[in-house]
Amino acid sequence: MEIQLDTSTVPFSLEHTLRCGQLFRWKKLGDWWYGVVKDKVVKIRQIADKLMFQMFPEKTTAEFIENYFRLDDNLPSILSQINKDEHIRRAIQRCHGLRISRQEPWECLISYICATYKNIPAIKNMILNLSKQFGDKITFNGHDFYTFPKPSDLAHAGLEEMRSCKLGFRAERVLETSRILDREEFNLEDLRKMNYEKARQKLLSLPGAGQKVADCVLLFSLDKLEAFPVDIWMKRAVLEFYPSYFERSFVKRVSTKSSITPREYKTINSFGREYFGKYAGYAQEYLFTLSREH
Repeated sequence: MEIQLDTSTVPFSLEHTLRCGQLFRWKKLGDWWYGVVKDKVVKIRQIADKLMFQMFPEKTTAEFIENYFRLDDNLPSILSQINKDEHIRRAIQRCHGLRISRQEPWECLISYICATYKNIPAIKNMILNLSKQFGDKITFNGHDFYTFPKPSDLAHAGLEEMRSCKLGFRAERVLETSRILDREEFNLEDLRKMNYEKARQKLLSLPGAGQKVADCVLLFSLDKLEAFPVDIWMKRAVLEFYPSYFERSFVKRVSTKSSITPREYKTINSFGREYFGKYAGYAQEYLFTLSREH
């Protein structure tokens, strides 16, 4: 199937969107990107203003792709609202067409619990291990892919099985969170109806869901575009580009550290949300990508 994009009104870059670090289940094979979305394998590529795609085992619709890549977001309007200085302007120019994805909340939650203190290759490996161990195999175009396990699949696993997926200390947190959701004591979809602050507080009650995990889940899967996740890259970017918005002692202290305290996280997070406004999450992703490239 094919989607014809009007790039003047719906700018989109598949490469920037899939390479920016928000997604862990995509890989490029030849000229095509392959990814597992929910229980399907998606094969997609972009040539100029055309998106060509297939899905297996079921046929998909343009609406599925448009929803997943948030092609319904008015990106020109969003970027005009966050384009407040030379730094974000440079990021927008370098990452033209990058869009935040709309992931499945359960997989997004476990993915970012696994992401704690890990780089992207290691995160991808942990998620692949979990999917191989507890998900279902799908063979498509001669390649094997694996669906992400459901809460019930992980909830009934043993701790040693979980640890065999190379999760380290995250194994217990993933197991506990899976059991909470399997017992239906927590509904991720309910968070979509709440405001940002309330949804964030609910997420923070889950094992392994710290401030960064909560903000990532809210931004990448629950439509809270004001969320502003802060990791080591964002800490560097914010303190390098916007030092005048913080006390000099704070910048000096935090700049030299490899991690940040919950209070320091809150300070940087609050700046991002107040400075960039209701689309702070887009500003975060553009600055994050620029920071990693730089």
